[in-house]
Amino acid sequence: QVQLVESGGGLVQAGGSLRLSCAASGRTFSSYAMGWFRQAPGKERMFVAAVNWSGGRTYYADSMKGRFTISRDNAKNTVYLQMNSLKPEDTAVYYCAAGRYVSDYNRELQSEYGYWGQGTQVTVSS
Repeated sequence: QVQLVESGGGLVQAGGSLRLSCAASGRTFSSYAMGWFRQAPGKERMFVAAVNWSGGRTYYADSMKGRFTISRDNAKNTVYLQMNSLKPEDTAVYYCAAGRYVSDYNRELQSEYGYWGQGTQVTVSS
């Protein structure tokens, strides 16, 4: 069982940066792949980024490459999402998720992740 709590969301101007954190409970955090997803108003939740259990492999949705960086600290049971050069279209609720067996081919699928946080709101003003 893994419980996830996101933090770090807020209001930022376009071009600014935010760093989201997701703290996980449990002693097996390092066994899980972690992902970030987001859901904008009126839209479906979509994949943002993922990181494997060790932090050695990271993956991004095309629109986030070069602007967002996912990382994890297994000693702190925490995964991060550094977001730079934010745009108004990045406005969404951001969710972190944990998956015990996430394949490289399906890492963008929500069904690969069995545990989800409650989300944190990110609002980017123009």
